[in-house]
Amino acid sequence: MTARRRTQTTPARARRTVAASSADAWMSDDAALSKLLKPSSAIPAKSVISFSAAAVLAAVLLYYSLRGIEWRQVARIITSANPGPLILACVMATVSLFLRAVRWRILLNAGGDVRVATAFWATAAGFFGNNFLPARAGELVRTFMISSRSTLDTVYVLATALSERVADAVALVIISAVVLLILPAQPGWLAGAARPFAIVGLLGAAAIAILPLVGSMGRAVIERAPVPHALRPRIIGAMEQGLRGIRAFHDARRLAGFLALTIVIWCLDAVGTIVGGTALGFRIPLSAAFLLIAALGLASALPSTPGYVGIYQFVAVTVLTPYGFSRTDAIAYILVAQALMYVVIGFWGSLGLLRYRRTRRST
Repeated sequence: MTARRRTQTTPARARRTVAASSADAWMSDDAALSKLLKPSSAIPAKSVISFSAAAVLAAVLLYYSLRGIEWRQVARIITSANPGPLILACVMATVSLFLRAVRWRILLNAGGDVRVATAFWATAAGFFGNNFLPARAGELVRTFMISSRSTLDTVYVLATALSERVADAVALVIISAVVLLILPAQPGWLAGAARPFAIVGLLGAAAIAILPLVGSMGRAVIERAPVPHALRPRIIGAMEQGLRGIRAFHDARRLAGFLALTIVIWCLDAVGTIVGGTALGFRIPLSAAFLLIAALGLASALPSTPGYVGIYQFVAVTVLTPYGFSRTDAIAYILVAQALMYVVIGFWGSLGLLRYRRTRRST
């Protein structure tokens, strides 16, 4: 009788255990996200050093970029902007953001079912975090938002997010390399940085291709490593979830969809750059638009202050002046472009975080 009762209650206990573990996981991700977004009076030393380095770099780049700028002309260009193309550029940026969410969802759905709306709000909040929080914390923001509202493991979601960034880096390297081949006057820093960026991008692509194939080797290394026995299952589990996220690229149909959306996204961003230029009376060639978005994307990997202040000004001046733009024109354009970015990302990102908090309270 006793044995029979135990057998009958085991499934119920198992269900309660699974439900409890899922709830604990959601609460853990919620707590991590809240801590990430909440200002703290105790700032770690590493964060202080990182922010100080970013601030120094921003100051140096701003000094170089803003020398000799005619600020009255900058104000005249901005105040005479045509609002029609600016609105269209914002709409195009929103569409690009949505397509990025759809693209990320392709990778996420290799491990579970994530709604398009969920992926969009998480993506918007992630971009919001990258623009307004240090150390590209937006990648963690969108990771926690997905893992806390789905059955997907946090490590798996983070692996897909980082793999997506690697794929974007490879795309940007290819774009910049092609444009630099046809550009007579090349920005010195970009031509010099193209090779190390290409090496890093190719190494990242190779890691995506190879790492999921050597998972058993990683398991063997962890089992033989001097790691406490109680921690080994957790480390192995985290490794396997990470490899699952990377393995999402190994499906031919999924990879084809991802690459197709990547092409559409970057082409849309380039056209949006041209549209934004027309609002200020500038005619930005397509090659310049592609080179500008590639340079901005690659330069954003450098230590930067929130909003990439300094880096964006430096990139705009060095990329656009070989095309006949004055430094004043380049600064006027990038200031408007950054303002539009803040408006679009700020609107959708803050709305995504607000929806997330409301959902968390209701659950």
